[in-house]
Amino acid sequence: MGDFLTTLKRFSNRNWVFVLALLIMGGITACSTIPSQYTNQAERGVTLSAIRDRPDWYKGKVVIMGGVLVEEKPVGDQIWLRLRNRPVDADYVPHEPTSPDDPETGYYWVLVSRQGLPRAYKNWPRMTIVDRVSAQRPAELPSNAEPAMQALYIRGWDDSWGGYGLRPTSWEATQDANYLVSTPLRVKPGQQ
Repeated sequence: MGDFLTTLKRFSNRNWVFVLALLIMGGITACSTIPSQYTNQAERGVTLSAIRDRPDWYKGKVVIMGGVLVEEKPVGDQIWLRLRNRPVDADYVPHEPTSPDDPETGYYWVLVSRQGLPRAYKNWPRMTIVDRVSAQRPAELPSNAEPAMQALYIRGWDDSWGGYGLRPTSWEATQDANYLVSTPLRVKPGQQ
C-alpha cells in the first residue's frame, strides 16, 4: 500500500489534468445518442406533423425520429416496422407526446434490412431512428397517410437495467460492395 501512495504522490498535477480530460472526453463520446455522421446530415427539428403536412418538402431528406414498435410487415430480406411516434428531445432521446391530443401523436413506417438487426429489437421499449423520407408510398403498405421512411441507423433503448438507456444497442444500414455504383477505369488505347 505504501508503494501505491508514493506513486500517487509522484503523479504530477499535469498528469491528473490529462487523465481527467481523457475521462471527460470518453464519457461525452460514449454517451452520444446518435453518431455525428448522421446528426450532421439530418434536418434539424423535423417532427412527424411537419412530414405529414409537407410530404413533398421532406422527400429524400434525412430526419431523426423516435418511436415504439407496434407492427411488422416482412418483405423479403427487409422488414417494415410501424412505429408509434415518440418525439425526440435535444439529445435525440424519445419521449411520449405531452397529451393524447398533441399533433405529434401518430404512426409512421420504417423500412429496415434484416441484416445485422439484433433479435432484441422487438423488446426495445423505445427507438431513436435516423431515416430518409421515402419518395413514394410502397405498395405493400396500407394506403393511409402515415409517412414511409428508410432507416439508416437505429438506436434501441433498453431500460431493463433500471436506468435511462443504460444498455443501448443499435443497427446501422450497410451497403454491399457488390451493389455500389462505380465508374469503370477507362484506359486509352496504348496505355496500360
